[in-house]
This record gives sequence, C-alpha cells and structure tokens, in this order.
Amino acid sequence: MLVQRRRHTGAALRLLRKLLKRNRIHPESFATDKLASYRAAFRELHCSDRHRPGRMLDNNRAENSHLVIRRRERKQQRFKSQRSAQRFLATHAAVYNNFNVQRHLIRRSTLRLFRAEADRTWATATAAA
Repeated sequence: MLVQRRRHTGAALRLLRKLLKRNRIHPESFATDKLASYRAAFRELHCSDRHRPGRMLDNNRAENSHLVIRRRERKQQRFKSQRSAQRFLATHAAVYNNFNVQRHLIRRSTLRLFRAEADRTWATATAAA
C-alpha cells in the first residue's frame, strides 16, 4: 500500500513501478478508475493492452480488504501527516497480509498450515523486536 500526495502521471508511474518491482508475478490485467494519469503511465510502461480503466468492480476484493484500514483511520480522525500514514500502513499491511487468509477459498487442512506458518513468522518477528 502506497500513500501519495498527488495523482498526476509521475505519481502514477512511481506507484506502478513500485508495485511491479515488489510483486514478482505480473498480473494479466490492471483495474483502475478512469483517471487519465493511469492511462498515460500504462502507455509509458508499455502495458496499455492490460489496463482496464473504469472496471472497479473487478477491484472489489482489494477495496474490501482495505476496510480495516479505513475504520482505523476514521477512529484516529485521519492521520497527522502523509509520512505517519505511510509508516502505519506499511507495517499494518505486512502484518495483516500474513494473517488474513480467505478461509472460504481453501480447505481446513491448508488453513491450518497457513496459520502455523503465520504464527512462526510472528514469533520470529516479535523475538527480534
């Protein structure tokens, strides 16, 4: 998750480059809103054939996963600065993604394996801190 102050082409390019660099798997398509800066950024990255503007229903699963963050943000009456929001969201995403498993999509035995791995990761992380 990346917090950005501006929504122009340069910001969209930085966002997309960061996302593509972090994730080794390149998606088949990108669903964004109809903001023109995304279209320009995808054109510059030569990914315009995979860009699907205005299809936010394709993004519902990702948007719903951010509800926890939005609830926390409301509780704090917004973050004091962009830096503090970015610092919180980076940490929150790392922990939340590790423990948030879509239980309805996998079998119970697989869920137990995922939970055991998450618990081991958490124990390692908290022992280092």
